[in-house]
Amino acid sequence: MNQTRTFLIFAWLVVATLLFMAWGRDKATPAADATAATAATAPTAAGDSTVPSAAAAGTVPQPGTAPAMSAPAPATAGTTAPGAPAITVTTDVLRVVLDGGTVREADLLGYPQTPTPGAPPVRLFASDAAHFYQAQSGWVSAANPAPSHESGFVPVGGQRAYVLPAGADRVEVPFQWTGPDGVTIRRTYVFSRGSYAVQVRDDIANAGGKPWQGFVYRQLQRVPPVVQSGFTHPESYSFHGSAWFAGDSFDKRKFAKYGEGGSLDKQVTGGWIAMLQHHFFSAWIPEAKDQATFSLASPRVGAGTHALIREVGPGVNVAPGASAETTARLWVGPKLVKQIQAQQVPGLERAVDFSSYAWLAWIAELLFAVLAFVHGLVGNWGWAIIGLVLIVKLLMYPLSAAQYKSMAKMRRFQPRIEQLKERYGDDKQKFQMAMMELYKKEKINPVGGCLPLLVQMPVFLALYWTLLEAVELRQAPWIGWIHNLTAPDPYFILPAINIAVMFATQKLTPATIADPMQRRMMQYMPVAMGVMFAFFPAGLVLYWVTNGSLGLLQQWWMTRKYGGPAKPA
Repeated sequence: MNQTRTFLIFAWLVVATLLFMAWGRDKATPAADATAATAATAPTAAGDSTVPSAAAAGTVPQPGTAPAMSAPAPATAGTTAPGAPAITVTTDVLRVVLDGGTVREADLLGYPQTPTPGAPPVRLFASDAAHFYQAQSGWVSAANPAPSHESGFVPVGGQRAYVLPAGADRVEVPFQWTGPDGVTIRRTYVFSRGSYAVQVRDDIANAGGKPWQGFVYRQLQRVPPVVQSGFTHPESYSFHGSAWFAGDSFDKRKFAKYGEGGSLDKQVTGGWIAMLQHHFFSAWIPEAKDQATFSLASPRVGAGTHALIREVGPGVNVAPGASAETTARLWVGPKLVKQIQAQQVPGLERAVDFSSYAWLAWIAELLFAVLAFVHGLVGNWGWAIIGLVLIVKLLMYPLSAAQYKSMAKMRRFQPRIEQLKERYGDDKQKFQMAMMELYKKEKINPVGGCLPLLVQMPVFLALYWTLLEAVELRQAPWIGWIHNLTAPDPYFILPAINIAVMFATQKLTPATIADPMQRRMMQYMPVAMGVMFAFFPAGLVLYWVTNGSLGLLQQWWMTRKYGGPAKPA
């Protein structure tokens, strides 16, 4: 088969697959579990307490003999508790502004917004109304006073700024709530060097004369971001929405689909909740043994609607003179595969959204592992991509060798094919039958050129999602003019090289298309492919240029080795 026709088939398959996957990401958003958790019906005490401001949104799980109660309500953008001062915490990777119940702002110090020198860091959490995005945590109790994320916790001591000292591994930031009945909750945020996982520990001590019962809640709330669409905006192909892991199931819901599928209301042991976006995410990760209820909500705030994902639980029952503790981790940072794996949390690696399709995600994870290994050897992601091509070429050498050997034989018998064209003229059916008879007689496989390319297609698509999603490659330079492998080539040099390689491949490939119009269309195919690649990430085009160049070299060698002199007509 003509190599250019193979490229046409490949281009069509790539475009069709990308369109299908984009359609599938919109249509196949998993429906939330619509079965509401069964709540206990014990009578509530006269002093029931709910989180202030908005109406309740769901039902808190009722383990044991806990009374029924309302779930915490979402906060309004920009609201802060009266008298709750902001504390600034700076580590080697994070700069965070928080009070006792809310992480208001979070800057990722190692990730500038743009490659421009001196550019400000990416701000993941923000307090302003247009970009509101916060992590919140508090307590609810049906019968006892309890602190919410909006009020109650106050800093311990007069310190208003914490900096991770040189040589220290961690810094702790304490807050405390003191209730009117002798109950105190001491909340401690623990920041570790080099880590984006913040430990949030609540220690409950009951110095009163009555038992104290309550449920901790943790939630993520934000204004859904505006994502620019189009080939030149790779973030438009990444998932933006909430995700949760319950037991052995991973589900997610796009912000655009937030009002569909119900409020979730799913009882879970362990698991985690998260909000995902291009390259970065936040997540609340309870202890593996903790029971909680996951829920979604779309609270109206002012003139807009927020997206909220919440987990409520575990519940504690603290007798007089006793104490209890509950701990969770708050991830706020980039989708770093190694750091995520180091958390040893089941399913958390799914936050790196290489694809909605499990088989493609598996290939992408494997490719990234190979890329990371090669990068560890060469220290540059561009050269790592080239190294990946070499590895793939070596693994596929038997297939490609058979392909180019078949092409060399086809080129050798090209004069015979031209004779068949003249003999049968416009009778295409007889021409095709005679040509297939020639292939059979000379043991030429006319479709040998398709198989290696079709086998490479999943690799190509998986690498596409890898380059889009892997934050390790974000703004990663290669050489010269390529300052960002995850963005298109700014000067279109790599797409131009790809056109040249495809034209050279055409010259070495025997033509089997009889129709002159089709042959002219095939001749312009490299230009069409070059235009398409001009909008792809530079790292992906680098992969294809390297793959095509090595294929051209291999085809040239096979043509010399097996082509021999042309057979006379």
